[in-house]
Parts: sequence; structure tokens; C-alpha cells
Amino acid sequence: MGNMIEMDWISLQGTGEWNEDAILLNEELKLYGVVDGATSLVPYRGDGNETGGRLASQIIKQYAENVTAAEFKGMKDLLQEANFRLGQEMKRCGINLQSKNELWTAGAALIRITDTGIDFIQVGDCMIYAIYEDGSIRPITRDHVAAIDHESKQIWLDGIEAGVRSKDQLWETVKPVIAANKQKMNTPEGYSVLNGMAEAEQFFEYGRINRIKLKSLLLVSDGLFYPNEGETAEEDAVKSLVRQVSREGLEPYAEWLLQLEQEDAECIRYPRFKVSDDKTGIYIRLK
Repeated sequence: MGNMIEMDWISLQGTGEWNEDAILLNEELKLYGVVDGATSLVPYRGDGNETGGRLASQIIKQYAENVTAAEFKGMKDLLQEANFRLGQEMKRCGINLQSKNELWTAGAALIRITDTGIDFIQVGDCMIYAIYEDGSIRPITRDHVAAIDHESKQIWLDGIEAGVRSKDQLWETVKPVIAANKQKMNTPEGYSVLNGMAEAEQFFEYGRINRIKLKSLLLVSDGLFYPNEGETAEEDAVKSLVRQVSREGLEPYAEWLLQLEQEDAECIRYPRFKVSDDKTGIYIRLK
């Protein structure tokens, strides 16, 4: 195959108890992806004490990594089946599938590289960026969680403005809003997410881009987003992220970001809901 590629990837645990992200590498299919699990509001623990978010991302990873070329029927089918398996496992574990606060969920962004194109599929806020030979950057995906997070972020900012300087106190103020937002998963008013329920499939975004003058691809979970001081324009944040990764590499970028986050442990300078989110990324250079 004329598909020589060079690839770096990382998956680093944040300040949580588990890395709820997963990296997905299926060499036979040239299928690569990042998955970002999210823990249910109603706490759940697996046999190994895993959170729901950890279990969700692992179920999707394991399924996608083990699909063979003979079984592969396309990106939509693949993610549909992974989502179905997530639902089956929750059922087996006694999760009430009618209660959105109990569901284990995950965002994901997957690509498959062929000789002439890149197939992609995405849900949630994992992102795929295409970088061309002339340096232009093309976001292939949309962050579907940003709009719904905006309200919670605003409450967080209002708290900071009112003089609250403790992350735990700020969290208490946004928790009810986040709970209300969970009810909107996979609805036109909300956001897209893998949650084991069939309606998730209606909100997948997928397609194909060609490889003409395509130089590289960057896939990231939201833990690698460029740090946002109040109101950095999204376009500028994307440029900064892509430039820094292509200049220095994924790992140095992640280390730099972790350092910034640790220096802002109460999440005041860079308003966010946890000190460090899990950080997963794949940087692919096409030859």
C-alpha cells in the first residue's frame, strides 16, 4: 500500500482516579481514534473498581481494535455496534437504561486511512483536524458539547467574579446545571454522545475527505484543547494547538499543558471543571 505514515500518540491520565480516555489503534484497517469516557452522575463501580466512563471507553476501544477487514462494513456500522455493546454491558451490570444519570457515556473521533482518502466519524467533543501542505488547518469535526457547556462555564465564571476561589465550591454551583444537561444527550437541544441507546446513532457525524495535498491529521480528546483564558477565539485556540503539536510534538505539548494546569489548581485562570482532564491524542504524518 502506498500508505506510509508516521504516527505519535499519547493517553495521559488527568487528576481523576482512572484514565477514562482510550486510544484506538487498528493497524489491519488503518483505523485510529480517540475515545473520551464520561462518568455517570450516579456513581457506578465495576469489578475492578472502574468508573462508568472508564468502562465505556474500554468497551468501544476493544471492539474497534478487534474488528477485522473481513468484518468491517464502514465507519457508521462500526460505531453503531460499539454503542450497542456498550448498552448490552450496562444492561448486564444492572444499569437502569431509562435513567440518563446512570448511563456510562463516551465521545469519540475515529478515522480510517485509505490510499486516496480519510473516512471519519465523530460524536461528542473529540476533534479531528486536517493540516495541508500550505499550512492551512481544517477542522473536520465540530465540538458538540461546547454550546451546552457554555452555560455551566458562565456560572463558574460568575462564581469567580463573586470572589469564590475554591474549585470544590465552584463545582457545587454548576453540578445541578450539568445534571440537567445530561437529560439532553442525543436530542436536538443537547449534544451527541455514545450512551448505549439506539438514538445515539441519529447524531453521529461521518464522511470522507480526500488526501489531495493533505499533510497530517491530529485527533484529540478535549483534555488536549489549547488552554482558554476567558474568551480565546476558537479558531485561534485551534491554530495554537496544531502549531505547537506540529512544532514540538504531542508529548511536549501535553507536558506543557499539565504544567499550566497544575499552576492553576483552583481552575481560576483557565476556567474548567477539573484541574487536569485525561489527555489523548494521535498525530499522523502522511507520506
